[in-house]
Amino acid sequence: MTTVLIADDQPLQRFGFRMLLESQDDLTVLGEATNGSEAVRMSAELHPDVVLMDIRMPGMDGIEATRRIVATGDRTRVLILTTFDLDEYAHAGLRAGASGFLIKDAQPEELLSGIRAVATGDAVVAPSLTRRLLDAYAHHLPTGSTPEDTTPDPRLTALTEREREILTVIGKGWTNTEIAARLHLAESTVKTHVGRILAKTGSRDRIQAVILAYDTKLVEPS
Repeated sequence: MTTVLIADDQPLQRFGFRMLLESQDDLTVLGEATNGSEAVRMSAELHPDVVLMDIRMPGMDGIEATRRIVATGDRTRVLILTTFDLDEYAHAGLRAGASGFLIKDAQPEELLSGIRAVATGDAVVAPSLTRRLLDAYAHHLPTGSTPEDTTPDPRLTALTEREREILTVIGKGWTNTEIAARLHLAESTVKTHVGRILAKTGSRDRIQAVILAYDTKLVEPS
């Protein structure tokens, strides 16, 4: 059973989400928060698998709430809801540790599959959208090392040459199927490599691995 906390300041929106989630045998709603502060407090108390987090809420917004929830190191993952697919806050949400994004008016099936994917550690943002989002907000990315600074990033030093190659193409938006086909690997092998990359680099999920690829300059914004 996947447990969900709904964080949204709109009563009708919360009601709609609850009705949808409770119609599923494998999903249960643990509670509802009306602002970021409540979401942080209730996450600490209830330990939901997923927080369905609105960005724009009074007081503490969804970005800061996401940052605080992720910082606890708990197993809870955050799925952020945005009004537009390139919401101005979306990049900040990624860097705060969100495991994915969905548009607020997403189809019910998309919302449900997104929650289930996040609960199992998958990313729910399509790789192409992840790349487009990061490119659009590349100016928010850290400048990284200077030409004189040749110290390897410690997050990459444990990776094998093949794992570094796969991390690079993850950052370019390739799916596991595309990686398998283009690098002539079995898809099961690719999944194993991806799992090791996440573990070695301390990335919570695939989206965080994409950010790592950008941060360490394995991938340059287009």
